[in-house]
Amino acid sequence: MLKGKVAVITGGTRGIGLEIARKYLQNNATVIVFGSRQESADQAYALLCEEFPNASIGAMAPNLSDYNSMKEALTEIRATYGSLDIMVNNAGISASDNIYEYDPENFENIMDLNVNAVFYGSRVAAAIMKEQGGGVILNTSSIVSLYGQPSGCGYPASKFAVNGLTQSLARELGKDNIRVNAIAPGVTETDMMKAVPQEVIKPILSKISMARIGKPEEVANAFLFLASDMASYITGVVLPVDGATII
Repeated sequence: MLKGKVAVITGGTRGIGLEIARKYLQNNATVIVFGSRQESADQAYALLCEEFPNASIGAMAPNLSDYNSMKEALTEIRATYGSLDIMVNNAGISASDNIYEYDPENFENIMDLNVNAVFYGSRVAAAIMKEQGGGVILNTSSIVSLYGQPSGCGYPASKFAVNGLTQSLARELGKDNIRVNAIAPGVTETDMMKAVPQEVIKPILSKISMARIGKPEEVANAFLFLASDMASYITGVVLPVDGATII
């Protein structure tokens, strides 16, 4: 589905991002994962090379919250691989602080990585894609972007912003043959969720119509579809992948 495509995945070293990388490699894309540290990027690179020994894989650790760092990294990728066809802005952080104890610096950090970095990645990728005749930008949102959450307001606020960027850029970049969509995962079985006690998980399950937590590969399937030509007339969408969570 992605043969001949070059894809960059931020936050691609673990969790949903790593599953997206696997899914893209299974479908014959060239994949470059971005990690928060070069060490974690190298570890993911080694893992993916072991799983896909014949694939074209790269790993880098630019500062996602710095425009010049992102510009340098993506420009290098375009020069090395010949194109940048799919930009997945997946990296993000969250917090659950209540408003009375919310450290303003923590709020700024969330906005910096969850919003500014998405803008920087999209800004650089869009310029490259316009020059080459088109491409796909995919952003990781969250189901809480649609409904909010009872604490940790910075995270849903940042994902509301991601939705706004997605829908606005889709309308702006359509004329340049650049599609922009977002995926909004619900509760997903990542390493962080595996550490949550069962007594906490049980009431969560009661709010999910499908009565189970989602799997990272199920979220990655949505990223595959929206990156592929099967979604050639889909843009400006925020797609929930949440088992019909009841709010």
